[in-house]
Amino acid sequence: MHNAGQAGLTYWAPNINIFRDPRWGRGQETSGEDPAVASAYSLEYVKGFQGEQGEEGRIRLSACCKHYTAYDMEKWEGFSRYTFNAKVNAQDLEDTYQPPFKTCIQEARATCLMCSYNQVNGVPMCANKDLLQKTRDEWGFQGYITSDCDAVAIIHENQTYTKSDEDSIAIVLKAGMDINCGSFLVRHTKSAVEKGKVQEQDIDRALFNLFSVQLRLGIFDKPNNNQWFTQLGPNNVCTKEHRELAAEAVRQGAVLLKNDHSFLPLKRSEVRHVAIIGPSANDVYAMGGDYTGVACNPTTFLKGIQAYATQTTFATGCKDVSCNSTELFREAIEAAKRADIVVVVAGLNLTEEREDFDRVSLLLPGKQMSLIHTIASVAKKPLVLVLLGGGPVDVSFAKQDPRIASILWLGYPGEVGGQVLPEILFGEYNPGGKLPITWYPESFTAIPMTDMNMRADPSRGYPGRTYRFYTGDVVYGFGYGLSYSKYSYSILSAPKKITVSRSSVLDIISRKPAYIRRDGLDFVKTEDIASCEALAFSVHVAVSNHGSMDGSHAVLLFARSKSSVPGFPIKQLVGFERVHTAAGSASNVEITVDPCKHMSAANPEGKRVLLLGAHVLTVGDEEFELFIEL
Repeated sequence: MHNAGQAGLTYWAPNINIFRDPRWGRGQETSGEDPAVASAYSLEYVKGFQGEQGEEGRIRLSACCKHYTAYDMEKWEGFSRYTFNAKVNAQDLEDTYQPPFKTCIQEARATCLMCSYNQVNGVPMCANKDLLQKTRDEWGFQGYITSDCDAVAIIHENQTYTKSDEDSIAIVLKAGMDINCGSFLVRHTKSAVEKGKVQEQDIDRALFNLFSVQLRLGIFDKPNNNQWFTQLGPNNVCTKEHRELAAEAVRQGAVLLKNDHSFLPLKRSEVRHVAIIGPSANDVYAMGGDYTGVACNPTTFLKGIQAYATQTTFATGCKDVSCNSTELFREAIEAAKRADIVVVVAGLNLTEEREDFDRVSLLLPGKQMSLIHTIASVAKKPLVLVLLGGGPVDVSFAKQDPRIASILWLGYPGEVGGQVLPEILFGEYNPGGKLPITWYPESFTAIPMTDMNMRADPSRGYPGRTYRFYTGDVVYGFGYGLSYSKYSYSILSAPKKITVSRSSVLDIISRKPAYIRRDGLDFVKTEDIASCEALAFSVHVAVSNHGSMDGSHAVLLFARSKSSVPGFPIKQLVGFERVHTAAGSASNVEITVDPCKHMSAANPEGKRVLLLGAHVLTVGDEEFELFIEL
């Protein structure tokens, strides 16, 4: 695309914010609610874009960690992302909001960081010198910092944080920002210099950061000297290999939420007539999420099903996803009555969730629920419900209704979604995806989106957020996902004891132990452990497939402390690996755990601490106890 004049080599991705609130319109752009997953995602994403950096620091593309930091709301009850002050305590900042950014910069070595619109504790992020400089001074960031689009203009115009446009220019440049998306710096920097608010050295520093990334990209090299992309052109776009990769992403990402009495997979020999119902069932637009590019020959669900069934009937049921009328129900009812199998495609699209637009409800839009109930009452057999959308929905009604046999969540499956759906329905692929987000009940919408606290607070009836801290009821939990096979797990080997050497945690000045005893509880600050790498250990897990189909699925390893300390996670993900296991056999998988990184949590002062004493590792129903001691 670059060689064809259609794109540059700097990309403002990935979005690695935590999917904190289920209503967030841009949560679909992220990898979910878990900091460990978001961190791992950022690492792979940036390495995939930039390539392995050699001695010269050359990169293929420039990736950008965004939106820094604590950005996860668009619009909610009069609050806007442009003026919102995210009040974040040191504890949550350290172990929820910052980890993906730290990994993205420190380990993945991203060359761009984007500061967000919002304020954090009263300071606009693009003017937040403490947090911006932390990335360079503590995390070793080498690259440029850009604002989100017009995020500098709003500092004076909307947030009234500064007294003038020139003051806004000065405060962001001196905080460490290098360039802004938009024309604000172009229009006002000269005036800021003339008024003495910005010095030449501020501009020189910004230019150095910007041009150093361009040099690393080879933008100024002679065309023949830049070997990264010279052989690529339009013929390399929309290839068979790319389409297969897109299909594999949909297959691995599909999450089977319900499958009563093993209703799926269907047998093609027993299914002659399929009715597919819903406005998104034959809509290419509905297949793509936020920032979707131009798809190559997209396949709708209807087109995909037609390749598998002798007869296919399509009815929209609703005019659109908003589904504000029942006038098209009758056609859908008639289609359902005649078919052997009914598939209803429901859920969300970009009219319900997108940038600058949050949801107000977790229920299916409009009369979608009524449509599903109506179709279920007339269908010959229990129906299959396919859900689209990037955010969770409260489908408790469908979970409990025996007339709805199966529920399959596909997110936004993109150009080949229509190809993959029948592969799953008819058993050519065995689903094994897991939910990256908690699916909350509708009652969760009573919680203000503006409450940034992750931890539960019973004194004010606050249930907390995400599986790590949430204490309320769920529709489906984080990491949930069924398969056509039943898997069981056995932890073959893991250490029963981990010893943090007493000499390695001595305070050098006082020569006193750097661990703290409070109410009989021992813990040690991870910053005081001489070698966290030395504590890393492997867990070997045997995965048995008791089904009749081969299958690939994600094995999730969690840990929790047996101490049940207030403020510490209920449990947290410490590792995950995808594993393929043949029917009726077993396979082994190794998961490496870094206790300092994955088993620690922040204390109220924002320092990461590792609890000493008994911890429990869990995978599926299997538990393994280990002890961390000094």
